[in-house]
Amino acid sequence: MKRNDTANAQALMDRKDMSRRNFLCGSLLLLPLGGTCLPLLAAAVAPVARERGTARIDVRDHGARGDGVRDDTGAFQQAIDALPTSGGTVHVPAGTYLIDPTRSVRLRSRMHLQLEAGARLVARKNDAERAYVLTVQETSDVEISGGRIVGDRDGHLGTTGEWGHGIMIRGASRVTVRDIHISACWGDGISIGAVSQRGQRVTSSSDVVIANVVCTGNRRQGLTIGRSRRVRVFDSEFSDTSGVLPGCGIDIEPDAGDDTRDVRIERCLVRGNQGSGIQIYKRVSGVTITRCTIEGNRAYGVLAVDATDAVISLNSIGDNGWRGIGLRRGTSNVLVSGNRFRDNAPSARRSSAARGRKPRAAHIETTKDTSGITIAADNIFDG
Repeated sequence: MKRNDTANAQALMDRKDMSRRNFLCGSLLLLPLGGTCLPLLAAAVAPVARERGTARIDVRDHGARGDGVRDDTGAFQQAIDALPTSGGTVHVPAGTYLIDPTRSVRLRSRMHLQLEAGARLVARKNDAERAYVLTVQETSDVEISGGRIVGDRDGHLGTTGEWGHGIMIRGASRVTVRDIHISACWGDGISIGAVSQRGQRVTSSSDVVIANVVCTGNRRQGLTIGRSRRVRVFDSEFSDTSGVLPGCGIDIEPDAGDDTRDVRIERCLVRGNQGSGIQIYKRVSGVTITRCTIEGNRAYGVLAVDATDAVISLNSIGDNGWRGIGLRRGTSNVLVSGNRFRDNAPSARRSSAARGRKPRAAHIETTKDTSGITIAADNIFDG
């Protein structure tokens, strides 16, 4: 492990425009809200404007019942397909809408799927290995907001597969998902990645914003970020993932041969997941994790493997089963600064105390095959 002096670390921090004052404000304003724990700073990020027309269509006008009994998949698709070329808004009133994930509701470019607070999209039970409630594929200028998506993990009819997602985003650009609660999916709450076909060009997702979202109780991941560019995740919760590995709150992991670049995760709550809170796994560069609370995950708080050019700063990282941060095989050029660590890796803390090692050893793990790692002097270790 290489450790630069404090001046160099501070210069890097200044370029990222971060400060301890902002970190303390973000940590203090995390309060429980209605059974979840969304940061009060959520309002600080205004919705990103997406280009679309002014047309407005109600799914009820195309036959949606919202009674939780009749399959409303076709009615949703008819409403979306009825939008003019210029696009517009498809409105979903309060109600429980049964959606068949094996057919999926496929969104189009220049549209807003606007769910009222009392609108629930409930996945119809199925045995498919791959099935998505909402699909955003090879489109642009798409917004999804409001309501809830409830997956079928508690009643899934099959035993294999791990790709039953609430929202699947593939090869899409300028996409915003905000103010929505996604739970109990057979796979991920949200999955972002690329479209690739044999012998053809690969299309990455780009310019994706996830804001004020709760992904909880899903089976594989709260959020997967695969091959993509410029993904921003703000003011969201990713919690209680369990059932199949990796089991992370957020997994930044492109498929083999792909890569992921430029991801920022800010003011998020990542807790209680079966695996690591946030995993950065192979061929990933340019990740910033800042002002987040990462706690109570069974593995690492943050795990990086073969990742480059990352900043992990101004976070509260505590009560994770393994170390707060693990920087492992092939990881390079990482700055760890301004974080507060507490009560991570109980067994490692006992071992460190017995050997008279510094408390930091129980909270940050760096293997010998990493390089360019800066552990700044301003991190705080509270046991």
